[in-house]
Amino acid sequence: MHRILDTLTSPEIYHDLVELPKRNYPVPKEIRDSRNFFPWLKDCIGAIDGTHIPAHVPEGTRVAYRNRKGDISQNVLAATTLDMMFVYVLPGWEGSATDSRIFDDAHANNFTIPAGRYYLADAGYPNCDALLVPYRGM
Repeated sequence: MHRILDTLTSPEIYHDLVELPKRNYPVPKEIRDSRNFFPWLKDCIGAIDGTHIPAHVPEGTRVAYRNRKGDISQNVLAATTLDMMFVYVLPGWEGSATDSRIFDDAHANNFTIPAGRYYLADAGYPNCDALLVPYRGM
């Protein structure tokens, strides 16, 4: 399994298969054609979220892979366009890692979001120019 993942994420293959949205990415049809969403969400590229996938890890690393529900898992970050096409996936993080920590690592390394554009995210993510998260207020 690791050999397949290593091959698919190698620079030689990854850069041929993965193309992140650019600044001129068109306004998605789901937003453009909706009176409820347009023009307020016209700069939205898609959605981002994390998901936990059950994992089998060596006994010595199980503590790090135990998620908040007590299961052993890896936390996987995924970004999609609004028509549900994957544009980014970052697997392999420990189940105990928070969504915001994984996003910060991805954004600091190879997950680029064009200036003026953003993804929709849930409250587990940081409030920043690149993400639109629900308001946690009153």
